[in-house]
Amino acid sequence: MEVCSIKSNYKQLLRNPDIQPTSDIIAEALQDANDSYIKFLNELANQDIDLEWRYYTDGKAWLGKGLYKWLGVRGGQKVTTVFWLSIWEGFFKITIYIPEKARDDLFSLPLNNTVKQMINDSKQMGNRLKFFPLVFELNSNESFEQIHILFDFKKSLK
Repeated sequence: MEVCSIKSNYKQLLRNPDIQPTSDIIAEALQDANDSYIKFLNELANQDIDLEWRYYTDGKAWLGKGLYKWLGVRGGQKVTTVFWLSIWEGFFKITIYIPEKARDDLFSLPLNNTVKQMINDSKQMGNRLKFFPLVFELNSNESFEQIHILFDFKKSLK
């Protein structure tokens, strides 16, 4: 399983602010992992998650933001960022930020031991808003089931 292994020899792609990430550009970057990426995108629709690309000057790269939108109790549009996606040489990275106060709740989910260990080992970030990242480096469909469980959990944290 490609879970949270640091691939230090690889570099993040999509760094030019003038070149928007098209499916052709992403396919060239991902190479063999592109089929898994397409399957991942297709499954997002089943989870009511939209992927929006934007260039971020602080990280100097294009990032995909997985957004879950719903109507609040008063009828207003609500939005939650479920995950962040980045493109690397031969793989794509999904990062899910979970509030620290929800860490213990994750252990009751039907997650495998590798992901539970990742949750346990993840370091808290932030002082005022406390959260921790779960990072998946993907070049196959192997972790999709686990990731979708985490997406559903994140969507429930409204």
